[in-house]
Amino acid sequence: MSEQTGTERAGAAEDGDRRLLWGPYLSERQWGTVREDYSAGGDAWSYFPHDHARSRAYRWGEDGLGGLCDEKQRLCFALALWNGRDAILKERAFGLTNGEGNHGEDLKEYYFYLDSTPSHSYMRYLYKYPQAEFPYLDLLATNQARSRQEFEYELLDTGIFDDDRYFDVTVEYAKAADEDILIRITVANRGPDQATVHVLPTLWFRNTWSWYEGAARPRLAAAAGPRHTVTVRAVHPELGSYDLRCAGSVPLLFTENETNDERIFGTHNRTPYVKDGIGRAVVDGERGAVNPAGEGTKAAAHYTLTVPRAVRRSCGYASRPPVRPCRWPAASTASSRSGSPRPTPSTAS
Repeated sequence: MSEQTGTERAGAAEDGDRRLLWGPYLSERQWGTVREDYSAGGDAWSYFPHDHARSRAYRWGEDGLGGLCDEKQRLCFALALWNGRDAILKERAFGLTNGEGNHGEDLKEYYFYLDSTPSHSYMRYLYKYPQAEFPYLDLLATNQARSRQEFEYELLDTGIFDDDRYFDVTVEYAKAADEDILIRITVANRGPDQATVHVLPTLWFRNTWSWYEGAARPRLAAAAGPRHTVTVRAVHPELGSYDLRCAGSVPLLFTENETNDERIFGTHNRTPYVKDGIGRAVVDGERGAVNPAGEGTKAAAHYTLTVPRAVRRSCGYASRPPVRPCRWPAASTASSRSGSPRPTPSTAS
């Protein structure tokens, strides 16, 4: 943990037990729990499996890699990745449900919370993403075939990290003020060869509108911003207005945080743009899966990075590898609902 400065200690004492508005309140996985169980027989594990998670809107909570959200999890930010080989975007941690693992529920990922101050003024997270196709089916089948007397079959056992063919993806958050947040995402290639990875910083609203008639609907839309950036403006009836500003002339992809009823339930979709639209656009090349009007309730900036191989010494251990950062500049201000300017969360390095 980072050592507290005098300002940090004073701020923490002043806050007391008050929970700060923006913090790491977004778990790596939300599926497969009683929080989202609407099954007739109370079988939460089977009712909402990992395979549904990318396509099915959550009601009570959200998940994401290295995420940030407000204390009520209304507006969420997290990282999505694609190595060019996986069949789906890597948007959340994968694990086996209670009935799939030979020792019960079992997470099959490697991520680390490296640092955080008490006020969340600085936070650092590390995720290790394989460069080869993620072995979802192998992990499931092999663990199901093992008895309770046998060891669990872990991600490392699959050989997916052989020759260090993976990316170290670090996410850092630094607050200039309570609601002015700089985010730096750094990608390091630990393998022996140059490799490409797609990095998608993603902003979305938890779906609080589909369940209640007349509920106010928030909105994300492309907006004008500083030069050499692309901007997503988030407007929420309770939170007000925020800007997410991302460096470079990269594509912004928009969809709705709505269930893909056609895929999950075999019924007609209420909107052509559904929760898994960004994943289908990136992985499957479905241009019609995202909204060309540049608006929705879920949005991502799409960066494609070619990262140099790690530098290795002849004695057999790795030196510090070349790092290819994915950078976003700090935001200035945006108007709240009252019309007065205030600092807003943005991404940067």
